[in-house]
Amino acid sequence: MADLRIATCTFQEFQPAMGTPVRTTAGHPRFALSYQLGGHARLVTPPWKLVRANLAADAYEFQYRRMLTEAGVDSIREELLAIAGANDLDAPVVLLCFDRLDKGNWCHRVMFGAWYAEQTGQAVPELGAQPKAPTPTLF
Repeated sequence: MADLRIATCTFQEFQPAMGTPVRTTAGHPRFALSYQLGGHARLVTPPWKLVRANLAADAYEFQYRRMLTEAGVDSIREELLAIAGANDLDAPVVLLCFDRLDKGNWCHRVMFGAWYAEQTGQAVPELGAQPKAPTPTLF
């Protein structure tokens, strides 16, 4: 079985040295990218219906994980391997979306990483800015 390395990041923070950039968003970026996308991971992309549902993070995650489980980890892995093989099989596949985690956002790419790690035991690192640590309260 071919080795597949997966990471996640934002479109805005991605750098070509990170790996093969792969879209996981229902819509295309509405800004110019300084790099060319290596593909679109359709099985990982949440449908517009889910994106527009305006759900709380936990309800969204429940629906999104159900979608991933229905697609199946083997099918998702095959899709990502095909994208990697069409680009640079040795480079990580970097799943991209718009939400910056250091701005207090949550994102489907992080939910995917947790789900994939649970299914396969393989960690999916986030390459973008990390959530800010809460500021301690001083009395």
